[in-house]
Amino acid sequence: MVQVDETTQGVLNQISEGFEQKGAYNLRQNGIPLCHGDSEHIKIRKKEDKPGIDILIDGETKGEKVFIPVVVSVSGMTDLVYNDFYVADGADVTIVAGCGIHNGGCNDSRHDGIHTFHVGKNANVRYEEKHYGEGNGTGQRILNPVTNIEIGENSVFTLDTVQIKGVDSTIRTTNVVMDANSKLFVLERLMTDGDQKAESDIEVCMNGSGSSAQIISRSVGKGNSSQVFHPKAVGKNKCHAHIQCDSIIMDHAQVGSIPEIQAKHVDAAIIHEAAIGRINDEQLLKLRTLGMTEAEAENVIIENFLS
Repeated sequence: MVQVDETTQGVLNQISEGFEQKGAYNLRQNGIPLCHGDSEHIKIRKKEDKPGIDILIDGETKGEKVFIPVVVSVSGMTDLVYNDFYVADGADVTIVAGCGIHNGGCNDSRHDGIHTFHVGKNANVRYEEKHYGEGNGTGQRILNPVTNIEIGENSVFTLDTVQIKGVDSTIRTTNVVMDANSKLFVLERLMTDGDQKAESDIEVCMNGSGSSAQIISRSVGKGNSSQVFHPKAVGKNKCHAHIQCDSIIMDHAQVGSIPEIQAKHVDAAIIHEAAIGRINDEQLLKLRTLGMTEAEAENVIIENFLS
């Protein structure tokens, strides 16, 4: 078992709850694979042509988890990694990812993770991704994830992505292609503060008949931060999709939501909703009557909104 330092363990506690060096796992630290393990049904192989790994998940995988956290703790580092997931027909798996940056220096630290999912038929995949930044340095903490997802017939893919603290700049790009009767569930939660900036671009192409997608984005903008969300659903066959973007704006933040829908088939049914507003005064008042300060009441509302 590889011993990790206190800083790395602290970051892991934030981004990859339940991570242990057993079963299927891969820990990447400061641009190199630190340790990894296989299970009976999940194998992890280092790429030969570029940085990253191939995760091979066979069809006998049932209810198993695989952990692939990334930690950057060197100021001034740029880490680029390509991870490909090959999910066989009938597999049922949860993938716990996430990246944390600890920057205690004056240079920017950055991680660009490009994850591509090749999902077979009749599979069930849950992908949990947490992004986190910390450190007292003046250098920025930058995370630019790219997620490419191919969902096979009758398969279900759930993307649960969270960014709630410490990331100074992020551009999040997600591309999804769906086959017949496949289902996609996306829950995106994000909070910015200070001068932080966040941009999220999601494009879902429903190519297969009977495919369906639900995209829910919830965000809180505080301080002088800025956010832009651009979810896009394209229906190319008989399909159904619902996009919902809800944001709380505080202080001097700026939040933009640009949902886009395109129907390219007469039986494509696509709905979008977007709402941006301040914290509800009645909710604040109710919590204040229970003895909370205004700051405590705001934190409770935000925590429940992003949960």
